[in-house]
Amino acid sequence: LAQGGPRRISALGRWTPPNRARTEAAQAQRAMTARYKKSRHLRGQISNGRGRIGKHRKHPGGCGNSGGQHHHRINFDKYHPGYFGKVGMRNFHLIKHGKVIPSVNVDRLWALVSEQTRQYYKEHTDKAPVIDVLKAGYMKVTGKG
Repeated sequence: LAQGGPRRISALGRWTPPNRARTEAAQAQRAMTARYKKSRHLRGQISNGRGRIGKHRKHPGGCGNSGGQHHHRINFDKYHPGYFGKVGMRNFHLIKHGKVIPSVNVDRLWALVSEQTRQYYKEHTDKAPVIDVLKAGYMKVTGKG
């Protein structure tokens, strides 16, 4: 490329345009100088500011959700009530799609009928059309108001 320099490829394998906001001054402000870091100041101290007694260990309370019924019980009871245990009655062969009932509103019924049928019943008001909503994929007609 003539003005943008070499093409940059991101982690996803796509080309990314150069970011103009990241100037040298902004980068210098973002990256902290190594000699000012806290770890440089703590060099030579035995426990690096973490304390001798408690000790900075990898997973002192256990990994993940461990201890929910033991040493972390107060936290689980306070912030996640009902996390443990079961509730209700068991349904051994649960068929979820048996409870799905697609419904259509009354004011949408004319959309299920063809334009030709609509015009016919507009002129012949003495009888009403019979609309098969099951054929259109609906099982329930809901009223408005």
